Amino acid sequence: MNDGYEISTDPARLDVERLHHWLSTDAYWALGRSREQQERAIAASLNFGVYATADGRQIGYARVVTDRATFAWLCDVYVDRAVRGTGVGGALVEAVCAELEPDGLRRILLATADAHGLYGRFGFTGMAEPERYMTRGVP
Repeated sequence: MNDGYEISTDPARLDVERLHHWLSTDAYWALGRSREQQERAIAASLNFGVYATADGRQIGYARVVTDRATFAWLCDVYVDRAVRGTGVGGALVEAVCAELEPDGLRRILLATADAHGLYGRFGFTGMAEPERYMTRGVP
């Protein structure tokens, strides 16, 4: 990319310490997540890292849980506070959508409390039939 950052799906490039810190201390959906949980999540997911081209520092992250045939769940989308508002988040979601497009998935799901406008730009909408979906949480 020529905007001062690049996006890669190479898990070897991930700065696991940095992204664990981001998620476990600053992401409302992952507060308190252990490093071991984060490492297991990374190992079982398609990961997207965003890196500053100037120094290679990781500035964003997203992961997708998918069978690459019928379904995907986009989660853990996080952009470093220092670069928010610069288009990094939009580029990250666009890269995720582009990567999954050839798979012909019936459904890509995500949950967000605060970024509906961002995801809406890429075709995400509220559930048409929420009564068909259920969740099981652990207290």
